[in-house]
Amino acid sequence: MELISKLLFWVANSLLIPDIIILLCLFVRSLILIGGTYNMYMTKRKNDKALDQLIIDDLKAALPDKDNSLYMGYLRDLLYHPASADYSDFLITKFENEAEKDVSLSKMLAKIGPVLGLIGTLISMSPALVGLSTGDISGMAYNMQVVFATTVVGLVISAVGLISMQFKQRWYAKDVNNLDYVSRVLNETTGESNNEKK
Repeated sequence: MELISKLLFWVANSLLIPDIIILLCLFVRSLILIGGTYNMYMTKRKNDKALDQLIIDDLKAALPDKDNSLYMGYLRDLLYHPASADYSDFLITKFENEAEKDVSLSKMLAKIGPVLGLIGTLISMSPALVGLSTGDISGMAYNMQVVFATTVVGLVISAVGLISMQFKQRWYAKDVNNLDYVSRVLNETTGESNNEKK
């Protein structure tokens, strides 16, 4: 039994360094996500003010040339492709899939951050308790720093993921609604012009 316990202890301790490395990588990725989400917010805020009140003809003229955001790309495709209900539905569904793919990183960070933080906490807690029982206060203090650091970093990663996920889901829901509206207007306009030709 003692051999199995030592083996289990060795396996658990060997996971600490990969856990900390993954936590640090995810922390850097969450910082990049903050920048990307802020950029998306600023672009969206600027474009929404300009585009919200426009009708289709004015909308084509008002599209920004340099904006390659997901929404603008699909809006351009919708406006410049011949209107068809089937194609519009396909395009909106494709946009929803791309939006979900973008939001999935935030979801992953929100879920995996606390898990990795807890793993680091539990792995580091064992040597800290051993240090306490043997009277090695400096060893215990070092391990307690790792315990708290992994927990905090995991929670920060989770918070960034959760907050960015909430914002992105709301923004993409509005974008889908806008694309759906433009699609319906284009299809109605095409249907009216076809009826007039007959």
